[in-house]
Amino acid sequence: MIRLRHFWLACAIFGAIWPMMAFIPYLAANGWDLGEMIDRWMENDAVLGVTRDLMVSAGVLNLWILAEVAVRRNWAALLAIPATWCIGVSCGLPLYLYFRSKPI
Repeated sequence: MIRLRHFWLACAIFGAIWPMMAFIPYLAANGWDLGEMIDRWMENDAVLGVTRDLMVSAGVLNLWILAEVAVRRNWAALLAIPATWCIGVSCGLPLYLYFRSKPI
């Protein structure tokens, strides 16, 4: 189980770095205006579909985290919520699985 736990942490780190490799150059080239970047997420139907998909996934993940934290009292797992909304589901989900796989 320890190996799997380390795998979740590695996935969370990768899930934080890989999206940032696209976000940071975009923001550096187009100004650090997050509003402009968010507007681009709704630029056409294809991108809007992906944005909606990720927002639904992030919302469901957050509800799952809150429900399980209420039962398991694993308060550190709440860190996965800001990771999900500030970085993405690609970081938040494996980070939550890392916290959830902590030995009881």
